[in-house]
Amino acid sequence: MEFGFSEEQREVQGLARKMLTEQVSAASLAGYDEYREPRFDQSLWQQLLEAGLPSVAVQQRYGGMGFGFMELALFIEEVGRSIAPVPAVAHCVSALLPIQRFASEAMKEAILPAAVAGEILLTAALSEPLNEDPGDPRAVVASREGEALVLTGCKTAVPFAAQADRILLAARTEDGVAVVLLDPASAGVTLESLQVTSFEPQCELLLEAVRVPAADVISARDGASIMRWIAERTTAAVCAHQLGASDCAMRMAASYTSQRKQFDVPVATFQAVGHRMADCYIDVECLRLTTYQAVSLLDSDVAATTEVQIAKIWAGDTGHRVSYRAQHVHGGTGIDREYPLWRYCLWLRQNEMTLGCSAALVAGLGKRIAEGEALFG
Repeated sequence: MEFGFSEEQREVQGLARKMLTEQVSAASLAGYDEYREPRFDQSLWQQLLEAGLPSVAVQQRYGGMGFGFMELALFIEEVGRSIAPVPAVAHCVSALLPIQRFASEAMKEAILPAAVAGEILLTAALSEPLNEDPGDPRAVVASREGEALVLTGCKTAVPFAAQADRILLAARTEDGVAVVLLDPASAGVTLESLQVTSFEPQCELLLEAVRVPAADVISARDGASIMRWIAERTTAAVCAHQLGASDCAMRMAASYTSQRKQFDVPVATFQAVGHRMADCYIDVECLRLTTYQAVSLLDSDVAATTEVQIAKIWAGDTGHRVSYRAQHVHGGTGIDREYPLWRYCLWLRQNEMTLGCSAALVAGLGKRIAEGEALFG
């Protein structure tokens, strides 16, 4: 049995790595530090679109490559490795995939080819204040106006909302959960900019009697399962991003310690430094295993709630520990703004906080195991 990547998967991964390595550098990223400019390299994004990478999981009849979630996750891992300023998770996973899966044919024809070509940018509003379940929206309610829906409420931490042409979100209705594709230019929509750890552009989305026509409604009442489908794949994608960023930070530290000398020998030969780097390697490889396991199951459309939860726990803990150890073995260089490691540490912490408290996640997993819901067959 073959457990490695296929030739096509290796080609997708190799192309993404080559393009992002060539186009993203510490110098290019410096222009976005401290919100000097919105952290979105539109030129790079267009090049990636022309290469077909963001649409790798979109069916060919809509202009995509026709591959699956595994290939898309490999692309996002490379985005994490370069911490490229592009909306890969928001556009490709949180919006494109569910539209392809759940939208009407008319919406697919209207949205997917344009999104694949880069004519429109998509994102999704998955977060609400004090609510961690995208499938149970509480902060946005929808009332019916004929075939249309009227939305009122708020969503928070919406990535690339100010740049997006459409925002996928869920709202509570009288008889269920609706999922819509909102035009942020609609009357009653207000976007308030937020500042986050990684400098990624995010907004709070405020809705005041916003009318969404029937053509933009993905599901009028059965949206809870759709949103949880989106949440699992978005979580797995963030884990893939965390894997790329962690792996790069670890290798940066390994390279530095092999060159930095004390007492005329590389500090990598010191036992304490070696132990820390070995711990980083173990963490990264465990994150790789758990992430690929979750992504592989989701790619095959197999239930993967437990595997996603395990990957989520490893992603948070790995990001935390790798960031700390990499900075430690660098000494003062690790926090020097002229050295690139600090940006990776910010992203590792951003992803960790996005995924949630590992202690609470472990407790939740333990509860599911005790109730017989998370046992492996």
